[in-house]
Amino acid sequence: MWNEAYKNIAKEWIVWELRILVLFSLSLQTFLIFFGNRRKYVSKTWLQFVVWLTYLSADWVATVALGILYKDSKHLCTQPKAKKDGEEAGLEFRIVAMWAPFLLVHLGGPDTITAYSLEDNELWLRHFLGLFYQLIVAANVVYRSWDCHPDRVFLLIFVTIPVLVAGIIKYGEKTWSLRSASSKQFRESILPPPDPCPNYAKFMDHYNSRKAEGYQVSLGKVIEDPPIVLSHSHSQLGPINDTIIGASSLHDGFYFFKIFECLFADLILSFQDHRNSQTFFQNIPWNYAFEVIEVELGLMYDMLFTKAVLTYSSLGILLKLVSFFSTLSAFITFSFLTTGEKLIDSSDRNITYVLFIGAVLLEIYAFIVLLSSSWTMLWLSKHKSWRLDQLYKVISCFQKWFKLSHTKRWYNHMSQLNLIDFCLKDDKSVKCTKFFPNIMWSDCKREGVPKELKVLIFEQLKDKATEASNIEACKKLCSHRGDQALHRWSCSRHAIDWGIKGVEFDQSILLWHIATDLCYFSDGHHNLNLVALQSYETSKLLSNYMLYLLVRCPFMLPNGIGQIRFEDTCAEASELLQERKYISGRDQVCNMILGVNTDVPPSQVKGDRSKSVLFDACRLAKSLQLLEADEDWPKERKWEMISHVWVEMLCHAACHCRGLHHAKQLSQGGELLTHVWLLMAHLGITEQFQISQGHVRAKLVLT
Repeated sequence: MWNEAYKNIAKEWIVWELRILVLFSLSLQTFLIFFGNRRKYVSKTWLQFVVWLTYLSADWVATVALGILYKDSKHLCTQPKAKKDGEEAGLEFRIVAMWAPFLLVHLGGPDTITAYSLEDNELWLRHFLGLFYQLIVAANVVYRSWDCHPDRVFLLIFVTIPVLVAGIIKYGEKTWSLRSASSKQFRESILPPPDPCPNYAKFMDHYNSRKAEGYQVSLGKVIEDPPIVLSHSHSQLGPINDTIIGASSLHDGFYFFKIFECLFADLILSFQDHRNSQTFFQNIPWNYAFEVIEVELGLMYDMLFTKAVLTYSSLGILLKLVSFFSTLSAFITFSFLTTGEKLIDSSDRNITYVLFIGAVLLEIYAFIVLLSSSWTMLWLSKHKSWRLDQLYKVISCFQKWFKLSHTKRWYNHMSQLNLIDFCLKDDKSVKCTKFFPNIMWSDCKREGVPKELKVLIFEQLKDKATEASNIEACKKLCSHRGDQALHRWSCSRHAIDWGIKGVEFDQSILLWHIATDLCYFSDGHHNLNLVALQSYETSKLLSNYMLYLLVRCPFMLPNGIGQIRFEDTCAEASELLQERKYISGRDQVCNMILGVNTDVPPSQVKGDRSKSVLFDACRLAKSLQLLEADEDWPKERKWEMISHVWVEMLCHAACHCRGLHHAKQLSQGGELLTHVWLLMAHLGITEQFQISQGHVRAKLVLT
């Protein structure tokens, strides 16, 4: 009985295997085109995981389906049907061969996602070879179908060839986009043309000839290309259509994107670009500065993870039109020529209709995404006419219906990880978090980035920018990791600078994180005024965010043993909790830690084998609390100082993270650290600019 049932299921699976895979492939493409691009501004764990799983499954399903189709292509012709009334029935016409070009289209993928991570771009050559292989397979299937059904060649040619053209275009676009976004090609595409400088040999020949003629020759300097300092109005790329939302930031974002994209390839800025950007950003408000940076990072995401390098070009638009009309013409031809056809299996015909309708609708949606993009909005903002205004209104309606927006470029959240909360979790949760840190068992909460924090970062960086006059000054500013903030707040006479100067950066983050948490518990928020409360909340947010970077994104921080220190500190805290099992809440834990006598430094008691900093942080917290014993140190000043220390640590981490790693996080919803890094570069606080004044040239002075 069971054997019979199994055989029946196996037979049904053989019949429906290919059909299920083809429809599943279409559903995966539909999901990717709708959600593949939303991870740019949505950092939810479930979306990242589902997009990752769908991205990996899409190519695999289409490849397997194409392989099955190739294997079964020899049997596309069915055997003659039973005789009826003494006459042999005609051959049943099979149209499954038409699905091969559709699978090629699916392998090309949607415009909204070409790579899930930067590493996928490096595999462009594999996709290039795959294009030839899959094209040969699809073409072979189509050819065999012609051979099986010579009486249907007219139908097959005018249906399969146009879809095959669309598939080649789609697959070619994906391969070209992956190649353009690969590290080597991306770097080469933005390298400036070689500059041989003035002909030194010719100059010296001229120098010697003049000297031989009896002239006293000396060198003078002339500025051939004087630096041009841009104001806000001069940075615009043309007239602005104010009806477009965010038109001004789009113009400035595109302008600076073309200049500062070199930072993502670890290249340098010219001296002139460095000065122009510095002057511009010092004269705009904080909110506009962050808007421009969001535009730049949104464009960089498009260039690295989508087909933007082709889609928003003249060639890309032409290819999109060819692909769309090829598919549409094939659909119309198929509908016209198969109407009333009795020799076509009804289920196969219905599946083919679904594939055609799905392909056409996805092309239309891709065109709507193109119209809703920042690239299109920039073009519209450069022109003023009532027709374009009406077009913008139509696009706005589509944006509302499909929840698309050219102003959504960042999640505007910062992940939070708290050491004490982590230690209070049960053991199973901690183990799962270690094995699946970024997918299903994320223990990191997310908080919105408040405007008070952005104002604090912007104002603090603007103050530092006045000191960024040369490369040495910039190196010094980038090296500060909280020590300058302590110096500015006159903390030298208090014993708290050891938590920054005498330790490594990852150790400093852990020390100040725990100390901030303990002070946060001790002070509470009930007795604080508004100024102190803002600094109090800002410090807490930055403290948890920096710990998140240390544990979950260590590649974005300077090299160190932060993971080891974190685990050792958690182990010591867990051991303490196990000894005192009656403690359950975080307030009780903080109170218990502060209650431990730390007169003797922990290193003198336990040595340095364990890298735990739990009670060193307790000592730091007590030192911070003792500041209030001084009349000049009320709570609001203490918390303002702590917030400034954290901002300086954030800036230190930002400028010491490679541009490649900043680009990597754009596919995860973006990081506040990346926005700070780019803001620092715009304000001139970066080491990635030309050291000398390249526009200076020498000339001969004859006397």
